[in-house]
Amino acid sequence: MSKKLSIGSMLSLIIAAALLVTSLFFPWWGMKFFAPQYPEGLDIIVYPYTLAGDIDIVNGLNHYIGMTEFSNESFPELPYMKYLVIGLAIIILMIGFLRKKKLLYVGIGLFTIGGILGIYDMKRWLKKFGTELDPKAPIELDPFVPPIIGENTIANFVTNSYFTTGAFILGAAFICTLIPLWLERKK
Repeated sequence: MSKKLSIGSMLSLIIAAALLVTSLFFPWWGMKFFAPQYPEGLDIIVYPYTLAGDIDIVNGLNHYIGMTEFSNESFPELPYMKYLVIGLAIIILMIGFLRKKKLLYVGIGLFTIGGILGIYDMKRWLKKFGTELDPKAPIELDPFVPPIIGENTIANFVTNSYFTTGAFILGAAFICTLIPLWLERKK
């Protein structure tokens, strides 16, 4: 018979679930574009359910290199993401209340798979937008793939990609799901 998780582990999982839901209210990722004509930079800010920032200006500029426009409709996963996150939060919360160690591994596994799929999806979209350029665009540019994190130069633009508040909250939630492994190590 498997032993129940401690109260400390249960509280850590409850905090993890709360952090997951909290992350929905903050942007997860962003990209800032700098150029001589935009020294203050232009932003694309990605929330788990919508895009924000200087989308119209960036789309107007991207037209010149033949890049597909950024829009909420460009990312079919956006309308479902909040439900997936809430679903994971409910699962983590249930594991916390049931206090079964075997279920803890399921929660950690689901969280890990979700994170891997999320990073893969970001990389896939960045590749699609940067490599599927319209050959009839006014400015011919070699295909490129912006990094998920870091700096990239495209023509006269320098871009900086970065995780932001929501992603850090997700990271904290993941750590909170791992804490029970440490708390239960002697059992």
